[in-house]
Amino acid sequence: MWADEAALDAAARRLDEWESSLADRAARARDLSARTQTLTGTARSADGLVEVTVDASGLLADLRLDERVRQHSAAHTARQILAVTRDARADLLRRITEATTDVLGTEEPAARAIVESHQRRLGPDPGTPDARR
Repeated sequence: MWADEAALDAAARRLDEWESSLADRAARARDLSARTQTLTGTARSADGLVEVTVDASGLLADLRLDERVRQHSAAHTARQILAVTRDARADLLRRITEATTDVLGTEEPAARAIVESHQRRLGPDPGTPDARR
């Protein structure tokens, strides 16, 4: 099958390089997964009345309301909570993008796919003013 020993050696080297590349990619994927599972995003309203933290999935993990929220209507406070939650999700997306770039680099197609997936999941919710732009 092989014309000479050199061709066989070259094929063996390519297989070794391929195996090493796969092992490296798997290790980087595990590292990225471990890093992103612990990430959170946090944002605070400009007036400091509302602070929201979301977990790695973009779900509400913590909500802090300053006592001064009592001076505002419930509707105003609700709008602030929703807006600050969107900002916290944007912060999480920024952190995920940064971690992905750090681990996989900017040119890796898998990195772009991961970031795009998170952008779709963490982007503005349908029906919000940001989503309608």
